[in-house]
Amino acid sequence: MGRPDGEDNADLSSDDSPWSDTAWSEDDEDEGSLSFEDSDEGSGLDSDGRLEEEAEDEEAGGESDSSEDEAGPRNTVGDVPLEWYKDEEHIGYDISGRKIKKRDREGRIDTLLKNADNDTNWRKLIDAYNDEEVQITKEEAKIISRMLKGKTPHTNVDPYPDYVDWFEYDGKGHPLSNAPEPKRRFVPSKWEQKKVVKLVRAIRKGWIKFDKPKDEPNYYLLWGDDTDTANNKRQGLSYIPAPKPNLPGHEESYNPSVEYVPTQEEIDSYQLMYEEDRPKFIPRRFESLRSVPAYEKALREGFDRCLDLYLCPRTRKKRINIDPESLKPKLPSKKDLRPYPRTCYLEFKGHSGPVRSLSVEATGQWIASGSSDGAIRVWEVETGRCLKVFNVGADVHRISWNPSPDKPILAAIVGHDLLLLNAEVGDEETQMRTKQLLNMEESAPEEDADDKKPAVRWVKNDKFDGITLIHHKAASTVEWHSKGDYFTTVVPTGESRAVLLHQLSKKHSHHPFRKLPGLPVAAVFHPTQKMFFVATKKSVQIYDLQKAEAVKKLESGLREISSISIHPGGDNLIVGSKDGKLCWFDTDLSTKPYKMLKNHSKDITSVTFHRRYPLFASSSEDCTAYVFHGMVYADLNQNPLIVPLEILRGHLSSDRRGVLDCKFHPRQPWLFTAGADSVIRLYCE
Repeated sequence: MGRPDGEDNADLSSDDSPWSDTAWSEDDEDEGSLSFEDSDEGSGLDSDGRLEEEAEDEEAGGESDSSEDEAGPRNTVGDVPLEWYKDEEHIGYDISGRKIKKRDREGRIDTLLKNADNDTNWRKLIDAYNDEEVQITKEEAKIISRMLKGKTPHTNVDPYPDYVDWFEYDGKGHPLSNAPEPKRRFVPSKWEQKKVVKLVRAIRKGWIKFDKPKDEPNYYLLWGDDTDTANNKRQGLSYIPAPKPNLPGHEESYNPSVEYVPTQEEIDSYQLMYEEDRPKFIPRRFESLRSVPAYEKALREGFDRCLDLYLCPRTRKKRINIDPESLKPKLPSKKDLRPYPRTCYLEFKGHSGPVRSLSVEATGQWIASGSSDGAIRVWEVETGRCLKVFNVGADVHRISWNPSPDKPILAAIVGHDLLLLNAEVGDEETQMRTKQLLNMEESAPEEDADDKKPAVRWVKNDKFDGITLIHHKAASTVEWHSKGDYFTTVVPTGESRAVLLHQLSKKHSHHPFRKLPGLPVAAVFHPTQKMFFVATKKSVQIYDLQKAEAVKKLESGLREISSISIHPGGDNLIVGSKDGKLCWFDTDLSTKPYKMLKNHSKDITSVTFHRRYPLFASSSEDCTAYVFHGMVYADLNQNPLIVPLEILRGHLSSDRRGVLDCKFHPRQPWLFTAGADSVIRLYCE
C-alpha cells in the first residue's frame, strides 16, 4: 500500500511528516503505550466516555484483520503495471468482471482542511492497486514509527540480550584458548626424525621382523569353465582360452533317426571320394548303449587335440556390431550444393593436336588455348567462335592470361622460352595501352651478379609485336600475380635459377632463391599477401617475399607433385600428384595434408579453384575431370567441408593421354577442359 505518485506528500518536509515526533511520542517502550499530544481541535468523547479516535482504531483494526486474512483484493488484474491504466477511466476489474472506476482525487487544499477537521486523517493511506483509502491502527502506526527509527518492530524483542556462556570452566584442567598455533606445530620434529631413523636401521639389520602373510591354499574348480580369465592369468601375455570342440549332434547319437543313417550304397559311394571330401564320421544305429563299441579314433583325436592346444597359436578377435551405414560421413545433398558444372554445353574445335593448356580472360568473355600443333587460339566463350590464331611454330606447353582486365596480354611457354603477346581484344584505348606496355626499344641483356650467362634475356618479337623472354634452359610453367605486373616462370633444370620472377613494367627479371630443397614443379603467388608458393616433387615451400625467407614447409607424402592451386582466401591449397592422389592443405592447421583424395586412376594433370563459388576441380589422364564442393568457413574452429559432386566424361584418349588441363570461369560455375583429342569442352549447370 502507498500513496499515489507525488500527489499527497510530494512537497512535505521532514518537519511536516505525520510520523514526526511532534505528533506523538513513546513514553514507555516496555509497555508499548502510545500517547498523543493535546490538540485544540478535533478531540471529543463518544457516548461511552472513550476518545473518538480510539473507537475508530478498534473498528479499523477489526476491519484490517478481516480484510487481510479473509477478503481478497478488489482489483483482479494481477501483476499488470498500473501505468497501463494511466489514461483510462478505470483502474481494473473486480471479481465479477465489472470495471473499477477511478475515484476523484482530492486537491491539496481539501486534504489540508480535512486534516485540520479530523485528527485521525493523517493515518489514512491510499491503496493505489484497489483505488481506495485505508486507515491504519495505532498498533500499525507504532510499528512503522519504530522501524523508521531503526528499532525492532515489536517492543517485546530484545536485540541485545545478555551473553550466556555455555562452557563450564570449573574443574577443567585445560581451559579453551583462542591463542594462535605455535610455529613448532608446523615444523617437523627432529626428535621424531631421530626415532624414525632408528626404526629404519633396525628393520634393515633384521632386529624388527614382520609377520609373513599366510599362503592361501590354491583351490580351483574341478568342473570350472576355462573362459574364466581371472583365475588363469599368466605373466606376460594375456591368457586366451582354447576354442571349445563342437558338441555332438543328432547324427553322433547311438540311436539316431532313420534319416541320419546312410544306406549301403551311400557308404560305398564314400570310397570313391577324395579323402578330404569324405565324411569324418558315419552314423550307426545301436539298440542300447551297452552294445556301443569303443571308438577306434578316440586316442588319435585326443592326441591331435592336445597338439592343437599346445602348438597352435591363438588370437583374440573382438566382434563389434556396428551398422556399416553409420560409418559413412553425413554429407549434404547435391541439390543443396548447386550450382556446379554437370553437363557438356559447348565444344571448341579447331586444333589439330593435343590441347596442352588453356586460360580464361578476367571478364570471362574470352579463352585462350595452346596446342602441340604450334598454334595459340583465342575463342569467344558464348558462341564458340575462334577470334584469333597465332602460329608460333613450336609446341605451346603452358599459357596464362593476364588477370588484369585492362591488360589483354597472353604469356605462353613456346618451346623453351616465354612469349608475351597482345591478344588483340578490347577497345582501341586498351589496344594502345597494351602496345605501349609491350613496346621495347632495344634488347639489353640482364646482368648477373656472378658474371655468368644471364638467366633471362628480354628480346623484342617483331612477328607478333610482343616480347620473348629467352631462358638459359627450358621453362615449364608461367603464372601471373593478381595485380598483373609480376609473373613467374619455372625452369625445372635451372638449379639455383630454377624459379624466376619478372616485372612487365620495368622489363626486369631476377632469381630470388639461391637454393631449393628439391626439383621445382610449379610456383604461384598468394592472392592477397606477399607470399610465394614453390611446389617441388615431394613438398611445398612457402616463402615471404618481403622478408626473403622460408616460412613453412608442407609435406605431401606423394610420389611426385604435378600441379598446385591456391584458394582465393589464401589459407588453403590443393596439390595434384602423378599417382592419382589429390591433397588438401590447411596452412593454419598443420603442415600435413588435411584430406587426401584418391579418385583418379592415372596421373593428375591439373587442379584449380573457383574464384567465387566453393568449387574445385581436378583433371587426369584417365579422360575424366572431378568436380568437388570445398567450403572454407570463417570460423577457425570449423574444418573445411569437402564433398565430391560430379565426374565429367567426354574426352577421348590419344596416345594414352586424356584431359590435360582444366580451368573455371571467373564469374559463372562453368568448367573448361582441354583434352588430348584436340577438343575443348565447356561444362555448365
